Amino acid sequence: MYRIKEVMIEKGIKSKDLAERLGKTKQYISNVTNGSANVSMQMLSDIATALGVPVWQLIASREEVFGDQSNIITCPKCGARFKLEEDTPNE
Repeated sequence: MYRIKEVMIEKGIKSKDLAERLGKTKQYISNVTNGSANVSMQMLSDIATALGVPVWQLIASREEVFGDQSNIITCPKCGARFKLEEDTPNE
């Protein structure tokens, strides 16, 4: 399952606000966050952009990805495995 709702809580963003940012309805966002709507990779990318996070954070928590040496996550939709590297902000 995606972590969209968790990220929204972490960022203090309500369903209504995310819906407005994406040009979608609040009901659609509710369906996405509770897993009853199919989400395309493009929509995941759009949601990540609207929330200000990389797409992988909608799939796995930072601890799940960077808490061990493997840095591998599995897509909950297709089962593909990805090795990730942590981004460091430019100073």
